[in-house]
Amino acid sequence: MSKPLNNGPFGMYRLARGVVNVIQRFSFQVEFIGRENVPMDGSILVCSNHQSNWDPVLLACAIPKQRPLRFFAKKELFSVPVLKHILKRAGQIPVSRGEGDRQALRVVLQKLKEDEVISIFPEGTRSKDGTLGKAQAGVGFFAMRSDAHILPIAIIGKYKFRAKLRVVIGKPIDLSELKARKASAQEAADLIMDTISELYLKHSFTK
Repeated sequence: MSKPLNNGPFGMYRLARGVVNVIQRFSFQVEFIGRENVPMDGSILVCSNHQSNWDPVLLACAIPKQRPLRFFAKKELFSVPVLKHILKRAGQIPVSRGEGDRQALRVVLQKLKEDEVISIFPEGTRSKDGTLGKAQAGVGFFAMRSDAHILPIAIIGKYKFRAKLRVVIGKPIDLSELKARKASAQEAADLIMDTISELYLKHSFTK
């Protein structure tokens, strides 16, 4: 069973989510599609394309508040006064960019065992022009090493004031066949990114 949202480690997350929800409603016109596909029990690996620093805001607003998200944040941010306390109290995960971070890997796998929700961007970095890139093997590693629901999400549109955006939540991806034949992490990552791409194309504003 998923952990209840209370005033513990996710108290700050709940407060921050409420604030950014108001901000995004004022800043953009966001249509959320497929919220019924979010599992309310068990661990979830939220996998989305990445084009802006606004993406985590929309993801937090898309997922029900009963399923608080943990995001990766640059380790350096946990040394910034005030911000470090907010990040820690919001339950975010410090990670060293550009190098293997074994501690972060262990934390993520442990949190997934505890039925929590982890958000990850398969591409590993922001897209400069909005096009979807190739998935890195890391997302496949977590997907294959855990029993988490793999939830694909496509964020569609440009972040301009009052612009229309879509956040499309697909049905959880079934990796049972890949796990049965012990497929590689990259193969799992490619399947996840292909699913996100399908959602993106299906719900694109320019179909």
